[in-house]
Amino acid sequence: MDQLSNAERAEALTQALPFIKRYNGKTVVVKYGGNAMVSEQIREQVMEDIALLWLIGVEVVLIHGGGPDVSEMMAKLGKTPIFVDGLRVTDKETMDIAQMVLAGKINKTLVNLLEMKGGRAIGLSGMDGRLIEARVKDEKLGFVGEIIKINPSPVTDLMEKNYIPVISTIGCDRMGNAYNINGDTAAAFIAGALGAERLILMTDIGGILRDRNDPDSLIPEVSIDEAEELKSSGVISGGMIPKIDCCVEAIRRGVKNVVIMDGRVPHSILMELLTDEGAGTMVTGGNA
Repeated sequence: MDQLSNAERAEALTQALPFIKRYNGKTVVVKYGGNAMVSEQIREQVMEDIALLWLIGVEVVLIHGGGPDVSEMMAKLGKTPIFVDGLRVTDKETMDIAQMVLAGKINKTLVNLLEMKGGRAIGLSGMDGRLIEARVKDEKLGFVGEIIKINPSPVTDLMEKNYIPVISTIGCDRMGNAYNINGDTAAAFIAGALGAERLILMTDIGGILRDRNDPDSLIPEVSIDEAEELKSSGVISGGMIPKIDCCVEAIRRGVKNVVIMDGRVPHSILMELLTDEGAGTMVTGGNA
C-alpha cells in the first residue's frame, strides 16, 4: 500500500465500497488457529485487519486457538504432549496449563493488540457466562470436552455495546470442571448460535487442494455435498477432514458460508471480505 499513489489508494477504497456495504452490520466470526500465529508480525497484521473491519461496521467475533503455545508451556514444565486422533490428551495438570495459556496469555495478548490497532475488545473464555457448556468427550482423552450447549448472551451483550469479543475455547460443565474444546468445533457452534453471515477459519493451509502437492490446484468453492464427495475420493484427507466437518456443522447450524484460508498470508481476511478475488476455499450449503 505504501507504494500506491494517492489516486490508487482512493480507487482501492472505492472498489471496496460494495463489500463494505454488504458486511456492514453483519456478524463475521473469525477462528484464528494456533498454527497461523507463528509470526508476531503477521499476528499484528491480522489484528489490524480485524480492527479495520470493526471500524467499518462489521460485527467481528474473534475465536482463537493456541495449541503450539500450550505445548511449549508443557515442555517448560517438563510435560510431554500426547495426542490421540489429533486431540490432546488432557489430564488435570495439562488442563490447568491450557486454561492459563489460552484464557490468559494468548487471549489478553490479542485483546491488547486489537486495542492498540484502534479496536475495542474484551476477552472471554467459554467458561464466562457458561458460554460453552461441555461434557467429557472420551474418558481416554481426559478433560477434552464435547459441546452440549452454547449460551451466546455473553457474546451478544458485548457486541451490543460495540466491543469485539475475543474468545478462548475453554468450556465447562455444571459441576465446574473445565474442558479443552477443539477451536474449529467451538467456532462452528458459536457462529451458528450467532447466525453469522460468514465463518472464517484461519489456519496454516491455503484451503482445499485437488492435488496436495500443487498449491495452484486450490478449489475456490465447494458445496457441502461436493465436500462429502471429495472426502470419499480421498482429495480431502488427513487433517483437512475435521476442518471440513466443522464447515458442514456450521452451515447446518445456520451460517451462510465458511472459508478456510491461510492466516499467514498478509491481509487474507481483507482479500476475502473486501475484494472480488477472495482467499482460500469457500464451503457453501449448495442444494443441501
